[in-house]
Amino acid sequence: MDYYLSEELEMIRDLARKIATEMIAPRAAELDEKEEFPWEIINILKESDFMGVYLPEEYGGLGGGILELSVVVEELSRACGGVAVSYAANALGSFPILLFGTEEQKKKYLPDVASGEKLAAFALTESEAGSDAGNVKTTAKKDGDFYVLNGRKQWITNGGEADVYTVIASVKPNKGARGLSAFIVEKDTPGFSFGKKEKKMGIRCSSTRELIFEDCRIPAENLLGLESRGFMVAMKTLDMARPGVAAQAIGIAQGALDHAIAFGMERVQFGHAITTYQAIKHKIAECSTRIEAARALTYATAKMIDKNEKNYSKESAMCKLFASDTAMFVTTEAIQIYGGHGYMREYPVEKYFRDAKITQIYEGTNEIQKNVIANEALREARKNRKKTN
Repeated sequence: MDYYLSEELEMIRDLARKIATEMIAPRAAELDEKEEFPWEIINILKESDFMGVYLPEEYGGLGGGILELSVVVEELSRACGGVAVSYAANALGSFPILLFGTEEQKKKYLPDVASGEKLAAFALTESEAGSDAGNVKTTAKKDGDFYVLNGRKQWITNGGEADVYTVIASVKPNKGARGLSAFIVEKDTPGFSFGKKEKKMGIRCSSTRELIFEDCRIPAENLLGLESRGFMVAMKTLDMARPGVAAQAIGIAQGALDHAIAFGMERVQFGHAITTYQAIKHKIAECSTRIEAARALTYATAKMIDKNEKNYSKESAMCKLFASDTAMFVTTEAIQIYGGHGYMREYPVEKYFRDAKITQIYEGTNEIQKNVIANEALREARKNRKKTN
């Protein structure tokens, strides 16, 4: 399907696909097995100027946006979801600075992120603050020209590998979500350490670790935006980032389907390749249709964000919801096309299945996405009703 991508974006897509095919795919199983952070591939992406593809030129980026980022993430995900999320989390960690940072903060941190000299990460989740994002227990107490952070963050992608962290902490614990603030924390800050590296079902080469703050003193100038506006920082960041998760899911789904079709054309049963049978054709048709629909929705949402539309929460949630459900559907069907082979680790589709599952969970579970979509739809309906009355 022709999405009318610009010539420049087509070149970006083709280069990302080349890197995915030649550099990532041959190592995907090994990286998954060893659970190694893909620094070698991150450095290749750095040399290709992909680390700042979504950042403005004034901060060292390529001047693209969420659409460019989504296209790159999708192509990388076709080869390995773990590599793709390590790359995409860099954007997630820098979005709050791009959206809410002062000019001084942007100039200090974004050029290093754009060049790939430093990785970024986003730290919101805690043991008691998952879907209930406002229930953050990590505190930030003002002390003169500093804030002192205490607490723990859980399941942070790029944890331990990133150099710059956007951390959501409470400055007014009795205020709930209204007491949260956002801070920039550098890796080598005294009092900031890391817990164990998590062993995950999928995306196993990415680093997922606990962040530990013990009397961690950060300069007051590292406050992002206004004090007590951290919940808004987090929500706006996630709205901007969710098309990237959708792109991950689409890439995983497309990669799994590509493998399944290739296998099906070679697999002979009852004297014929199994792709000649209607049952398999219908699976291919259903998977292909869902992938294209997810891609169209995701690209359209990315374009909305890049056009600076005022509100895109609903569309952002929609593309994340639909694309991640599509990834689970397609990877399940891909295993079914492979039959018993698909259940074996020597074949690629079981990894796609494991990688797909997390896309329904992180950056807001799909149940939370449905709440966002319904609430926005109801708000729009009430607004339209007032206009007609």
